[in-house]
Amino acid sequence: MTEKPIYLDYNASTPIAPEVRAVIQPLLSQAYGNPSSDHWAGREAAKHLVVARQQVAALLQAHPDEVVFTSGGSESNNAAIKGAVWPRLEAHGNAHMVCSAIEHPSVRKCFEHLVKQGATLTVLPVDRCGRVSPNDLRAALRPNTALVSVMHANNEVGTVQPIAELAAAARSAGALFHTDAAQSVGKIGVSVKALGVDLLTIAGHKLYAPKGVGALYIREGVRLAKLVHGAGHERGRRAGTENVVFAAALGAACQLALDDPCEQRLRGLRDGLWQRCRAAFGDEVTLLGHPEKRLPNTANIAFVGRRAVELLAACPLLAASAGAACHAGAAAMSAVLLAMGVAPEVGLGAVRFSVGRASTDGEIARVIQMLRAAVDHEMVQA
Repeated sequence: MTEKPIYLDYNASTPIAPEVRAVIQPLLSQAYGNPSSDHWAGREAAKHLVVARQQVAALLQAHPDEVVFTSGGSESNNAAIKGAVWPRLEAHGNAHMVCSAIEHPSVRKCFEHLVKQGATLTVLPVDRCGRVSPNDLRAALRPNTALVSVMHANNEVGTVQPIAELAAAARSAGALFHTDAAQSVGKIGVSVKALGVDLLTIAGHKLYAPKGVGALYIREGVRLAKLVHGAGHERGRRAGTENVVFAAALGAACQLALDDPCEQRLRGLRDGLWQRCRAAFGDEVTLLGHPEKRLPNTANIAFVGRRAVELLAACPLLAASAGAACHAGAAAMSAVLLAMGVAPEVGLGAVRFSVGRASTDGEIARVIQMLRAAVDHEMVQA
């Protein structure tokens, strides 16, 4: 009997949950009206948008009017960052920005673009666990700081940042605070009130909704320059006829996270994976990221002295992510691991395992067998 492949790359993308598919399927034939149209078909579509916005807001402990639907995490990050900084640049000809050294490219590239337009940027370092120091942020803030952006949880090592303290520091200096919460929403509790943020990004395909949908939380009273111009959709904040079906899917995914939080179960699977790795490989493996303040589903495990890309290639039935990429035959560590000061002999062997709702203890056991067999085979070949 052919063995089933094992998916442990939920931080890259999640499958659409059955509960979400159940919402999508009837809407494909029912919610075809334009939600801006003032007739029965438009009102039917708009009704689903209202429900979806309430569901997203409920998960974030926000008001529905503070939720703007987007095409995904990258658009949400672009809309937040550019929308916050452009007005300061236009009014004063300069603007200061702050971000961390481990941001997602959709954040980092935004800042690089704004630097070309005349803004200045301070990049905050992280410690060996991948955490930003609030004291470093306080020291970096200036009178003209327009925006601070620090991700809530890192996609590679899972480290969770002290967002509430960072946001409070930014607020005391008169700067807006944005967090990319694509990796944390749906995995841990994310309350915009508790975090004290002005702007927060959600990506649907990270929490069991389809790719191509996301949301941006915009705190009441915050005004952003428009990224997408056109008609007055989303209360004038994001032009373009709303994707009703996918917005409903995102709402259903947020409702699932509220109704069936699986944090404890994911943490058990994650910890079981690490414990089994330690039992099978001993000191040949080390855990990267914060040992406690970390996403409950994420274990970035470095196989010291080995190449992660080669190890994963020897396990074709396993879907996981290497912490290094190959370019022209040479391996290069990720920017995140470099910023954390991880040594090359460790970082080149880093594998990110991220479990999800469909993961099982039996799969974890099989993964350890695969990895052990791959390492043993490599040693015999050597």
